[in-house]
Amino acid sequence: MQNKKVLEQPNQPSEPKKLPPSFALWLGGVAFTFLIALLGFLLAKVPGFDHVGQLACAIIIAVLYRQIFGYPEVIRSGIAFSSKRLLRFAIILYGLKLNIDTVLHDGLGLLVRDAGVIIFAILLTIWLAKLLKADKSISLLLGVGTGVCGAAAIAAIAPIVKSKDEDTAIGVGIIALMGTIFAITYTILRPILPLSAVDYGIWSGISLHEIAHVALATAPGGQDALAIGLLAKLGRVFLLVPLCFIFMYFIKWKSRGEDQAIAKVEFPWFLIGFIILSIFGSYVLGHSIPVSESFMNGVSDVTTWCLTAAMVGLGLNVSLRDLRTKALKPLIAMGITSILLSIGAYFII
Repeated sequence: MQNKKVLEQPNQPSEPKKLPPSFALWLGGVAFTFLIALLGFLLAKVPGFDHVGQLACAIIIAVLYRQIFGYPEVIRSGIAFSSKRLLRFAIILYGLKLNIDTVLHDGLGLLVRDAGVIIFAILLTIWLAKLLKADKSISLLLGVGTGVCGAAAIAAIAPIVKSKDEDTAIGVGIIALMGTIFAITYTILRPILPLSAVDYGIWSGISLHEIAHVALATAPGGQDALAIGLLAKLGRVFLLVPLCFIFMYFIKWKSRGEDQAIAKVEFPWFLIGFIILSIFGSYVLGHSIPVSESFMNGVSDVTTWCLTAAMVGLGLNVSLRDLRTKALKPLIAMGITSILLSIGAYFII
């Protein structure tokens, strides 16, 4: 019996190349976070949720998904990419929103008050958290978010202080909710407060949590209120960079003498990107390189979508069982701080 060797036909079409399973699952994970981000965007269009915003709505959906269906382990790599890499990319793009030239030329007086606000918010929140025996990590993130610029500040500080994804998501969700409540309250109080449009704008800019909250609160006060409010808020965003480096070196100092593997603090390279884009946006775009308003709006939309997808990744790590025990006391500490900050800011404008 002869052995026959089967030869491959030279003209036979080859099978299409398949993507490696790991890459396909990674891509599926990233797409999944954007899908929930889209659902958050649609939910934010519903009356009642339109004041909460896309970011908080997406986190709510992500948290509910986790409780009902569990964490989608099979696509974890893509979800982790969104919650870490896309988060840093969004912070870098966020730098284009900061006009350094405007802050330095027109907002130096506001910058001093902004620095006072940041110090007050962080120290008071930490002190109240200690009194209430609240979760330290979440309380610190809420103090930073309250003092600086809400979710963006929390996202920037979290990797430096080595916050858990779950704690970061809880902090962002609380900031979005409380900031919206305060912004709406400001619009209700505006007609009965003895403040000019400019003073009302300054008060909103140095005390409200996020840029979106400042815009929401100051828009009814007219263009002057909106412009000065955003300028005051940009000063707080400007101070995010030195604050991150202060935290980095504080943690290194606090960890001295510990095991090097534990004490090592990762350098926040994404902040360098934030600074570069801030300088580029302040002194190049619109000067040497003319750009349209639609282009800047497009960049802002990309930033929002990347940040939302990142928050979805963080929200999927939240367990409601832990939320009840971990979030209530930090929420109380942050709420008291926000109220006292609003009252204090009113008297220093």
